[in-house]
Amino acid sequence: MLENALIMVTIIMAINIVYVSLSTLRVILTLKGRRYIAGTIGTFEIVIYTLGLGLVLDNLGEIQNLIAYGLGYGLGVIIGSMIEEKLALGYITVNVISSNPDISFTKQLRAKGYGVTSWYAYGMDGDRLSMQILSPRKYELHLYETIKSIDPKAFIIAYEPKQIHGGFWVKQVRKGKIRKSVEKEEQKQSEEILSSEEK
Repeated sequence: MLENALIMVTIIMAINIVYVSLSTLRVILTLKGRRYIAGTIGTFEIVIYTLGLGLVLDNLGEIQNLIAYGLGYGLGVIIGSMIEEKLALGYITVNVISSNPDISFTKQLRAKGYGVTSWYAYGMDGDRLSMQILSPRKYELHLYETIKSIDPKAFIIAYEPKQIHGGFWVKQVRKGKIRKSVEKEEQKQSEEILSSEEK
């Protein structure tokens, strides 16, 4: 009897984790304009949801099933957001203000494949270099590290653009320039680690 109850709790929890993870992905894909993939995921999502809810409703007197349903839902939210972070769909726009307008900031970022538009601005304490940088979301953290290595005091604001149209940068992304730059830096870091370990 106890074994059957444990199996039921595990099944309900697993079903809800899968359902909510799919639900999170579906919402994110819908917001990013990928409606056909979102629709396909939605089809599987509703079948799984109905199955899980049916199991709980058929055994409504069993409190452990309700608890498993709730826990599965919470875990599904966490796992769904983790999956989305790993997929890192779409692009990010980063606005950067550097306190030193003489740094060759734009040149260094463009060399790594980022799309950069820059202009001179004036802040409370004098001249500034203001930049708008476009990057695939999967390279967002790498972009922040690059910015901080060039100017540790840079002011950074990031947001997701809803739509991108035109510009040279779309062609650059297809060439994979940013990916090559990231791979090159990662290889350089691993070589430095190996050489320091050998010493």
